[in-house]
Amino acid sequence: MNRRMVLYTLGYITIANAALLLLPAIVSALYGELSTLWTFLIVIGISLLIGFALRLFSKPGTTVIYAKEGFAIVSFAWLIMAAIGALPFVIEGAIPSYIDAFFEIVSGFTTTGASILSGDSLTSMSHGLLFWRSFSHWIGGMGVLVFVMAIIPNLSDRSIHIMRAEMPGPEVGKLLPKARDTAKILYLIYIGMTAVEIILLLVGGMPLFDSLVHTFGTAGTGGFGIKPDSIGGYSPYLQWVIAIFMLIFGINFNLYYLLLIGKVKAVLKNTEMWVYLGFVGFSVAIITANIFSMYSGFEESLRMSAFQVASIVSTTGFATTDFNLWPGLSKAILLLLMFTGACAGSTAGGIKMSRVVILFKSIFREFKKLLHPRSVKVIKVDGKKIDEQMIGSVTTYFAIYMVCTLGIFALLSIEPFDMETNFSATVACFNNIGPGLAGVGPAANYSAYSGFSKLLLSLAMLLGRLEIFPLILGLNPMVWKKK
Repeated sequence: MNRRMVLYTLGYITIANAALLLLPAIVSALYGELSTLWTFLIVIGISLLIGFALRLFSKPGTTVIYAKEGFAIVSFAWLIMAAIGALPFVIEGAIPSYIDAFFEIVSGFTTTGASILSGDSLTSMSHGLLFWRSFSHWIGGMGVLVFVMAIIPNLSDRSIHIMRAEMPGPEVGKLLPKARDTAKILYLIYIGMTAVEIILLLVGGMPLFDSLVHTFGTAGTGGFGIKPDSIGGYSPYLQWVIAIFMLIFGINFNLYYLLLIGKVKAVLKNTEMWVYLGFVGFSVAIITANIFSMYSGFEESLRMSAFQVASIVSTTGFATTDFNLWPGLSKAILLLLMFTGACAGSTAGGIKMSRVVILFKSIFREFKKLLHPRSVKVIKVDGKKIDEQMIGSVTTYFAIYMVCTLGIFALLSIEPFDMETNFSATVACFNNIGPGLAGVGPAANYSAYSGFSKLLLSLAMLLGRLEIFPLILGLNPMVWKKK
C-alpha cells in the first residue's frame, strides 16, 4: 500500500473541496447573507488547513496507484468530503445536530436526496446553504475524484483504478488512452448537458436560482428540492424538461462520447440503453392507465407517470405528486424500479441495467443447460462475449447486494415504524433514490429516525453510491498493510 500517495491525494481532494465551497460562499455574498458567508469562509479555512497538512506531511516517493490505493482513496475521500460538508449546516444552526447534518450531506454527495428537513426548514434556509445542498448532488454525480483526476497533473495513469472504484457500473474503461483525458471528456460532457438544462429551464420561466439547484439535482440524479412540494408547483413544461433530463442523465456517458465522435451505429446497438428505455416505456404505460381516474385527463396522467418513473428509475427522487397515494400496482412498479436503477456509467444508482441484462442472460443459460447438458452457450451483450469472470462478478455482486439490503433492513427494523416504511427506506437509501413509501414517502422525510438509524442509512447511501466493494475494501485494515 502506497500510504503516502493515498494521503497526498486526499490532501488534493480536501483542497478541491475548499474550492468548491467558494461557490455557495459567493451565492451567500450575492444575496447579502453575511452570516452564511462567514460560515462558508470558516469551513473553507478548515478544509484548506487539513488539505495542505496532508500534502505537506505525506509527499510520496512514487505516484503509482494500484487497485487497493484506489479503493482507499475513494472510501476516505467520500468520508472526508461528507465530514467537512456537514459543517456549514451545523455552524449556521440550520441543522443543529451534526448527525442530522452528516446524513443530509451524505445524501447530497451520494445523490440520494433523502432529507431530514421539513417544509418550514427549507423555506427558512439561506440561499447559500440551499445552493450547497443541491450543488453536492452535482459534485457527487460524476464524482469529485474524477474531477480531481482531470486537473491533477502528476497522477500516474494507473489512476484508472480511482475511476473504477468511484464510477458506477460493473466495469469502467478508458475512452481515451490516458485516464486523465477520459476524466476530462466525461466532465466536459457533464458540464455541457448541465448548461443545456439550465437554459431550457430559464426559457420556461424558472428563476435562475431555482434553475441552477434543480439542474444540479437532475444532473447528479439527486433530487433535493427547495420547495415543500418538490417540483409539483412548477409548470407542466418545466416538469417535462426535468423528466426528460432525468432519463438522459441515466444513460451511460460513454454513449454520449460515441455520439460526439460520430459512432451512431454503436450507440443504437447498445443493449443496456434499449432495455433501460424499454423498462421506462412499459412502466409509464402501465402506471398511466392505472392512475388515469385520479387526474383530470390523459396529459396530466401521462406527465405524472412519466415524471415519477423517470425520477425513480434514474434514482433522482424529485416528485410532482405524492405517489404514496397511488394504487398498489403503480407503487409496486416504482418499488421494482428502485432496485434496477438506470445504466452503468451514468450518474444514477441502483443495481444498473447492465447487471440486470447479464444476470437474466445467465439465468436463461442455466435453464438451457438443464435441457441440453452438453451444449455450450456463450453469453453475449452488444455482440461481444461476456467472460465467465464478469458473469461471476455480477452474480457475486447481486448476492452481496441482497445480503446488505436484508442486513440494513433488519437493523432498521429496531425502529418503531411499519415494515413498508423501514423496507422502502432501506431500498431508497441503498439505491440512492431518496423518497420511499409510507412514512418516508415524497410528502414525508427521515427526521423521525434515531441517530443510530441515520448513521446506518448514511452507510447504506455510501455503500450504494460506491457499489459496496470500494467502501468495504478501502476501510479494511488488511488492505492498508505495506505488503
